[in-house]
Amino acid sequence: MIKIASLSISLLLFSACSFKSPPNQWQYQSTTAFDSYTKNFLSANDALARNDLSRAIKHAKQSANLKMLARIYLGKCALNISVGIEDSCQNYLNISDLVNDNALNAYYSFITLKSNTSIENLNSQYKDFALLLKNKDFTKANSEILNIQKPTSKLLAASLIKDKLTQSSRYEMIKSASFYGYKKSVLFWLNEAMIKTTNEDERKNLYKKIYILKSGD
Repeated sequence: MIKIASLSISLLLFSACSFKSPPNQWQYQSTTAFDSYTKNFLSANDALARNDLSRAIKHAKQSANLKMLARIYLGKCALNISVGIEDSCQNYLNISDLVNDNALNAYYSFITLKSNTSIENLNSQYKDFALLLKNKDFTKANSEILNIQKPTSKLLAASLIKDKLTQSSRYEMIKSASFYGYKKSVLFWLNEAMIKTTNEDERKNLYKKIYILKSGD
């Protein structure tokens, strides 16, 4: 009986330790909210996206360590750029001196097409593309985009050379965005393809698709 009681107490203590909330729960909550923001933003669920972003920022502001907040501001900027929305990443710049993170600074330079991008500090998925971009080898850059595995990263990279993309690459972006239901990206790339084509029938078909996707019914 004593052994059973001791075992029960041990299990209770173990359970209490196992299910204790992590001290940096704000970080997990902020990350989860921003992941939801990314999906809803690209899917054109704008009301939900605004709420997600507000929660992500709120949780990030629970800490004096502003690295998480800087990531959110920079991530928001990157998403805007990926769908053709002009963004200078001002919110990130306002706090970047308080964070001073080489990786974040390199990413900022990369997505805003600064000439001083530190390629060695970029995430590995962007390095080859960034080098081609720096060397203005847009033919190989078109091919390299297709090697980027993460869909949001692929769409971002493509947007950085949107005027240098081949039409087939634009259709690849439409295909990728469509697979994940990223309606905002789909509309952006349909419009890019429509603007760049010289084929009148193709332009009409693309316009019709855009009209259908934007219509209420």
